[in-house]
Amino acid sequence: METVSTNKAFGGVQGVHTHASAETGTEMTFSVFVPDVAGDRAPGAKLPVLWFLSGLTCTHANVTEKGEFRRACAEHGVILVAPDTSPRGDEVPDDEAYDFGKGAGFYVDATEAPWKANFRMRSYLEIELPAVIAEHFPADMARQGITGHSMGGHGALTMALRDPSRFRSVSAFAPIVSPLNCPWGEKALTGYIGADRAAWREYDACALIEDGARLPDLLVDQGTADGFLEGQLKTHLLEEACAKAGQPATIRMQEGYDHSYYFISSFMAEHIGWHAERLK
Repeated sequence: METVSTNKAFGGVQGVHTHASAETGTEMTFSVFVPDVAGDRAPGAKLPVLWFLSGLTCTHANVTEKGEFRRACAEHGVILVAPDTSPRGDEVPDDEAYDFGKGAGFYVDATEAPWKANFRMRSYLEIELPAVIAEHFPADMARQGITGHSMGGHGALTMALRDPSRFRSVSAFAPIVSPLNCPWGEKALTGYIGADRAAWREYDACALIEDGARLPDLLVDQGTADGFLEGQLKTHLLEEACAKAGQPATIRMQEGYDHSYYFISSFMAEHIGWHAERLK
C-alpha cells in the first residue's frame, strides 16, 4: 500500500491510498478516515469500520470530498472506508456510456469477456481490500457496517444480504433495489455476467430477500424529487419485498430531496450514528 495524501480533520486523519490489486489486475485507489484513537479511547484501540460504496461515474473522491461524514465519524469513533467503483487504467476495457465499464463496476465479478479479466469488484471488496484495511489501519474487522449510494446502495445491500455475518449494520441512500427490473441493472448484468437472469439474483437485493436472505435491520433514505426514482431505483419494490418476507426495514421517503450529494450529506451524520449504535 502507498499513501497518496493525508490531511488532519476533526482530530483524525483523512487519507487517500493506492495498492496493486490481484483481483482486478490494476492499481486501485481508496480513501480512509481514521478518527483520533486517543481521548476517551485507549491508545492502540481498534475502531469499527463503515464501508461507503459509491454510485455510477464516481470514484473514492466523491464521498470523501462531499459526503460530510468526518465530524460524525470522529464523534462516534468510526473508521470510514471509501473504495473506487471499478478498476481503472489504459488496459482496462471500457464503454462509451456512463452506466457501463469504468466507473460502473456494479460490485459484481464479471464472467463475460472482455470484462472478466478486471471487473472483479465483488471479490475485491469481499476478500482483498478488507485484508488491506485490517493490515494497515486500527480496524476492528469484527465490527463492520456498510452503506452506499445508488449503484453503491445496490452493492451495500447485496453484499450484506449474501454475508450477513460480516456486517452488523446496513443502510443505503437511494439504492438500485432490483437490477433485474431496471434498465441500468439489465444492461450491466447482461454485459458482465451474461443473459441468464437466474445468475443475476445474487446481485439483486429484492431477489435475495425473496430467496430467504435476511438482515437484522435496514435503513434506507430516498428522495422524492430524485429523477431516477421511478425508472431505475424503484424503492417500492424493496418495500414490498421486505413487507412480504418480514424483513425489518426503515425506508424513509425524504420530501423534496434529489439524487445528489446535497441529499446524501443531509442524512449522512444520522446514518453514521445509526451504524455506530449497532457497532458498539
